[in-house]
Amino acid sequence: MVVISEVSVTEEFPDIVFSYGYSDEYSFVLKKTTRFYQRRASKIQSLVVSFLTSVYVTKWKEFFHDKELRYPPSFRARVICCASIEVLQAYLSWRQNDCHINNQHATCFHELVKHGKTEKEAQQYLKESGKKEKHDLLFEQFGINYEKLPVMVRQGSCILKTETEDIVKYNESGAPVKRLRRKTSTVHSKNIVGKSFWNLYPKLLKELGGFVDDIRKIEPDYIRSFLWEAKLLPSTWIVIRIDGCHFHRFSTLHEFVKPNDERALNLMNSCAVGLLEEFQDLVFAYGVSDEYSFIMKKDSQLYQRQASDIVTAVVSLFTSLYVTKWRDFFPHKELKYPPSFDGRAVCYPSSEILTDYLAWRQVDCHINNQYNTCFWELVKSGKSKIEAQNILKGTQTPEKNELLKQFGISDYNTLPVMFRQGSSVFWDKEDITPEHENGTCNGTYRKKVVVEHCNIIEPDFWNSHPSILNLKP
Repeated sequence: MVVISEVSVTEEFPDIVFSYGYSDEYSFVLKKTTRFYQRRASKIQSLVVSFLTSVYVTKWKEFFHDKELRYPPSFRARVICCASIEVLQAYLSWRQNDCHINNQHATCFHELVKHGKTEKEAQQYLKESGKKEKHDLLFEQFGINYEKLPVMVRQGSCILKTETEDIVKYNESGAPVKRLRRKTSTVHSKNIVGKSFWNLYPKLLKELGGFVDDIRKIEPDYIRSFLWEAKLLPSTWIVIRIDGCHFHRFSTLHEFVKPNDERALNLMNSCAVGLLEEFQDLVFAYGVSDEYSFIMKKDSQLYQRQASDIVTAVVSLFTSLYVTKWRDFFPHKELKYPPSFDGRAVCYPSSEILTDYLAWRQVDCHINNQYNTCFWELVKSGKSKIEAQNILKGTQTPEKNELLKQFGISDYNTLPVMFRQGSSVFWDKEDITPEHENGTCNGTYRKKVVVEHCNIIEPDFWNSHPSILNLKP
C-alpha cells in the first residue's frame, strides 16, 4: 500500500523524477533545475507530505478490506539538498543499506519472539550481531534463506518515470500513430546506486545525471552533514498556518455551498479540535474558509523546535483527519480526489505581536466574507462572474452593505457569526461536579477543547479567557 501511495505522489508532482522507499519511509528526488513553488522548502515538504497522507488514507480500504483505520495516520518530512550527484548517490546508498540492516534485524527479532523469547531476550540475543550472524541465525534455526524473502522487503522499492511508445490513434490508411508517453513504474534492485542499474533508465541520466563510480563504503556521518535542520527561535510563539491547496477547484468539484458551506467549515473545525487534542503544546487555533492558524506555546520543545518536523506533522495529521472525517460531514458525497494542504511556521516574540497577527486574520475573514457574500448574491441574480467583479471593484464596506440590502440582507451582522468572525478553538474548563441539594459544588473540572465564534480582536476576549495564552493585551 505504501508503494501505491508513493506512485500517486510521483504522478502528482511532475518534478519528482525518482523515489526510493521501504517500510514507512520514502525519499522523493526532484530534478536539480526544479522551480517547484520557487524552491521554498516549507511549501514543498508540506504539500508532498499532505498529499501522501491524503492518498494513504483514501486508499486504505483497497488494501485492508476487513480492517478499519483505527486512528488517523500521519507522517513527517524534511527537505535535503544534495550538492552534487555524488552526494545523491551516497544518500540513496545509505537509505538502501539501512533498509537491509533494519529488515534483517526485524526478521530475526520477530522469529525469535515467535519461537518463545521475550522481546527483551530477543533484543539482547541480537545485540552486537552482524549481517552474517543474522543470516546464519535465520537459516540454521528457522530454515529461512534471507535471500529468498520478498525482494521488496529486502531491497526497498524504486519509483521512476520511463518513456514508452503508445498508439494514440490510427491514420486514414490504418497505420498506427505513436507518441512517447511518460509512465510511472515500480522496480526493485539490489543496488540502486550502481552504474549498471542507473544506466538502464536514460530518463534518469538525462534529468539527474549518471554515477561515475560505484560506492564501496558508506559514510553515514558524511551524509548526515547535509541533513541541516532549521530550529525555530526559542521563547517565541510559534504559529503554524495551513492553507488548502487549490481549494477553489476542490470546493467547486465537491459542490460546496457558496459563499460559505457550513458543513465544510465544521469539518475544518473538527480537524482543528483533533489537532489540539493530539498536540498538547497547541493552545489556540483560529480558522476561516480553508485556512487555519495553530499557536504553539512559547516554551514548547516539540520535536526540539525543528521547523520541518513541526510543520509537516501538523499538516499531515490535519490532512489525515480531513479525509477520515469527510463522511461525518458529507455522508452522501464521495471524495472525488485526495485533498491537500500546505503549511509554514512563523515565530512571534511577544503577546502583542501575536494578537496583532490574529486580529489581522479575523479582519481578513470579515473583508473576504463580505466581498464573497456580495459576489455570490450578484451571480445568483444573473450576473456573470466578471460582471460581479466589476460591480464590486473599488467598493467599501458601506457600499457593500447597501448592495446586500437589494438581496434581502438588511443587516450584514445578522449573517451567521461563524461566517463573519471565523472559528476559535482552544482548551477550556468544563464543570463536571454534580450540583448538591443545597446548590453548591466542590468545583471539580476537566479540560476540553471548545469551538467558539467570537471577536478575538477586542481585549475583552483574552481578558475573559486568561488561561488560554496568558495574554493581557
